[in-house]
Amino acid sequence: MTPLYDRDGWIWMDGEWLPWREAKVHVFSHTLHYGMGCFEGVRAYAGPKGTHLFRVAEHTRRLRESAHALDIPLSFNAETLIQAQRDCLFRNGLTDAYLKPTVFLGAEGLGLRASGLSTHVMIAAWDLGAYLTPEAARVGLRALTSSWARHHVNISLCRAKTSGHYVNSMLALNTAVKAGFDETIMLDTEGYVAEASAANVFLLRDGVLHTPEVTSCLRGITRDSVIRLAREALGIEVVERRITRDELYTAEEAFLTGTAAEILPLRELDGRHIGALSSAPAVAAPIADDSVTARLQRLYGRAVRGELAGFDDWLTAV
Repeated sequence: MTPLYDRDGWIWMDGEWLPWREAKVHVFSHTLHYGMGCFEGVRAYAGPKGTHLFRVAEHTRRLRESAHALDIPLSFNAETLIQAQRDCLFRNGLTDAYLKPTVFLGAEGLGLRASGLSTHVMIAAWDLGAYLTPEAARVGLRALTSSWARHHVNISLCRAKTSGHYVNSMLALNTAVKAGFDETIMLDTEGYVAEASAANVFLLRDGVLHTPEVTSCLRGITRDSVIRLAREALGIEVVERRITRDELYTAEEAFLTGTAAEILPLRELDGRHIGALSSAPAVAAPIADDSVTARLQRLYGRAVRGELAGFDDWLTAV
């Protein structure tokens, strides 16, 4: 696998285009030392009507709101950032791609006061490939409930996609992976289900979809897309509320959503086969084609490629 730093291509940095290998920062960049920064993950998809960025306006709004919440001054407006993402795909000859707009602080000084620092913005794009494995979308994931709690709303900014937050995610995920699992489910500080390491959680029970209310978890853009698809395209009720881990154990179906992950079935949690009481296929077998998870996967795949009527407002042409 080619290292990410050693590629041909172009990266947008502070309004200029730099050759991929020359896009570098100083070792005293403040964000490197303290994690004070924010970012987004954005997807582009090729479809019959060309290549489109998926919900780039919502991602860019969240990036700017994250920077504002962190009190990081950002001089670029939304239109400039969206155009830079479109240009990033064109300059790098990409159609299906993952983009990572990132805001970080400069190297003028260190310290918690973070005063007198410059703000920098970079946008890179590359072919992401399969999120985990090509089989993950069909077969799904085995997860372990984490002993690491998700952030409390008075500990950090739960609405901001803050760089430093992801240490919490990495601790939880890597503990699960070392124990032989694919993913982790994180609880909030009161013991209710929050989210996976970097994805939102849904469960199906009695024909109704349930997802944790957004208190300590990120208000995911893919989460919002799935809620709309379920309600508007499938006519399924969606309830946002507090959820306990045993509700996931006994759910008929469960799945995770995220920009990179898209929609991934959750097949097992803490050794419990999710859907076993509803005659779901074995954990190692593909999910049923007529399951709600599979139906949403197909709808989402059509929506992101401009093949689903009524959802064109999610797409920005490149």
